[in-house]
Amino acid sequence: MTMEVIADESNLERAFEKVASNRGAPGPDRQSVAEVLEHLAKLLPALHTALLDGSYRPGMIRRVWIPKPGGGKRGLGIPNVVDRIVQQAVHQVLSPHFEPVFHASSHGFRPGRSCHTAIAEAKGYVAEGREWVVDLDLEKFFDRVHHARLLARLQQKGVKDSRVLQLIRRMLEAKVVMPDGVVVSTEEGTPQGGPLSPLLSNVVLDELDWELARRGHRFVRYADDCNIYVHSERAGQRVMATISRYLTRRLRLSVNAAKSAVARPGARHFVGFSFQRTRGEEVQTRLSQRSLRRIRRRVVELTPRNWGGSLEACITRINEYVTGWMGFFHLVDRAALYDLDRIDAHVRRRLRAIVFRQKKRRRHIVHWLRSRRVPVTQARADVYGKHRSLWALSITTSAHKAMSTYWFDKQGLVHLARLWRGWNARPPEVIAPTQLELALG
Repeated sequence: MTMEVIADESNLERAFEKVASNRGAPGPDRQSVAEVLEHLAKLLPALHTALLDGSYRPGMIRRVWIPKPGGGKRGLGIPNVVDRIVQQAVHQVLSPHFEPVFHASSHGFRPGRSCHTAIAEAKGYVAEGREWVVDLDLEKFFDRVHHARLLARLQQKGVKDSRVLQLIRRMLEAKVVMPDGVVVSTEEGTPQGGPLSPLLSNVVLDELDWELARRGHRFVRYADDCNIYVHSERAGQRVMATISRYLTRRLRLSVNAAKSAVARPGARHFVGFSFQRTRGEEVQTRLSQRSLRRIRRRVVELTPRNWGGSLEACITRINEYVTGWMGFFHLVDRAALYDLDRIDAHVRRRLRAIVFRQKKRRRHIVHWLRSRRVPVTQARADVYGKHRSLWALSITTSAHKAMSTYWFDKQGLVHLARLWRGWNARPPEVIAPTQLELALG
């Protein structure tokens, strides 16, 4: 793991290809991937030389804010494209060294692992009878990583070249440009958004993983989300207290008391899922309440009441979202079909309300309903009913006759319940784990 390996031009070239495939936004220098590509032949030799002689200096990082699923905003740091190439080059050299020594219960940002493998392991612990979970939420973890401890950990785990450690230190200490243009210094933390940040976060929390293993706990960690599965509430409270002290005193991290809890797995949200035990003692993977609220909120955003485009365009937007959504959440068990059917019904109702609003006048709605073979008496009764809003009209008999599920099928609307059945009808070997970067709060 020497600087010569990182600075090798073939390694830098592979790093650029990876950065380009991610199609990231420009950093503070506003230089795009395409613009870097134009002078790549000159850039790589210059980077090679700068890394070896120590003259390379990372640029500033552009801070952007994105909404978190559970409320609030998460800060992302976007380095310049050239700096992302260097970070990726470091990642390509360090990752093969650290991967074999990371704990098996760590699933975030690792090759061959995903949210799906984390859920499979967690479900196994609940099936064993560990029906209480210690749900740990690390408060502003990415903003509070202690630089000196991280570098010491890297050195302890085999990064001996001082030039590599100095390079990583400079990356960690790169100044940040806030959205209002203010430039701030960085004394702690590892900004989310760069290629190297996930690996460094795993290096920090690997110490927690092995401490949990040493104490004999059964746990699953995905990035900074850590669930520990125990047999009783009393044991959970004891584990919560001892691990919180360890995180504060040893790793200099703090637990968010408002978001952490000892509870039944069905009451908690872990990478979008929860677990329920049936009367037959089977453990089912369900959608968490937070995931259900989030998709309903997103459906409302995709089907605004004042939608001015065509129905086909609106359906296309919905289809793109729900198809990707189900690509992640297809792990849920059959019992979740009830929730999926309700979401499908909500989507159809939103679309019916859009159709009626675009008719503008109630007599036009009646005329359209009659063209859809709705009896005129039924159409008039529903449309001109007392205080009948368009939202209320969207679930009337007339609305269901004119715009049935079959009618929406002909319009090309994708249904979540059918997508689930399609995913789960496939042979298991062709279902590839899919990560949803919500992502997830």
